[in-house]
Amino acid sequence: MTSGSPPVPRATAAPEGLGLAGRTAMVTGAGSGIGRACASALAAAGARVHVVDMDAAAAKAVAGTIGGQAHVVDLARAETVAELPADVDILVNNAGLQHVAPLTEFPPDRFALMQRVMVHAPFLLIRRTMPYMRARGWGRIVNISSVHGLRASAYKAGYVTAKHALEGLSKVAALEGAPHGVTSNCVNPGYVRTPLVERQIEAQAAAHGIDAAQVVSEVLLSRSAVKRLIEPEEVAAAVLWLCGPHTGYVTGASIPLDGGWTAA
Repeated sequence: MTSGSPPVPRATAAPEGLGLAGRTAMVTGAGSGIGRACASALAAAGARVHVVDMDAAAAKAVAGTIGGQAHVVDLARAETVAELPADVDILVNNAGLQHVAPLTEFPPDRFALMQRVMVHAPFLLIRRTMPYMRARGWGRIVNISSVHGLRASAYKAGYVTAKHALEGLSKVAALEGAPHGVTSNCVNPGYVRTPLVERQIEAQAAAHGIDAAQVVSEVLLSRSAVKRLIEPEEVAAAVLWLCGPHTGYVTGASIPLDGGWTAA
């Protein structure tokens, strides 16, 4: 696997019919990986994008590239949510982190941190932004879950727990938002080519005593029919589709982008 972050993707023309001119979006964890790809795709479709990340340099770099606004906050601290805008039409809850360890050795403070970032922060953000969406009669909440929101893997107690909780939160938001034109869905990718996954590959290599290439082929993709990592831009394309004009009836769903993992 390559190390380091790839260049910030330039905004490209949106597919016909997916114009989001006049809409405002907010993407968390938008400084890299899936979040960066989502911010770029939404901006290319015409949305004004709030780029949220705890890495100031990354947030400002992405915002500068796509013409968005950077917000440097640590979502592990609940009070920082009040610093973010409430008047957004599209909320993409993407920020996350990983830790790999046996359940009996999993650090409790790390487990709690993962729930704060990947469950409590999305709850607070949905709670903050949904009134604006309801008032306008239109809104899109997209939660970047994971195949681990649908299936479990050993050594990932914190991540699997958080993603399963996010699935439930998304469904409640779907039910409460439906009468007001607000949809809420999860996107469930398998292993995505991101810095988070690259760090996970390193951790798995150390845990299993094998090299990185073997981790990808024998560990990460062992249950996937498609034997490659998914690219962040592919995940962003699904997010953009959920924000388009033809998906108002798609809500409370979990959309696997898992290379056939959950089909087996």
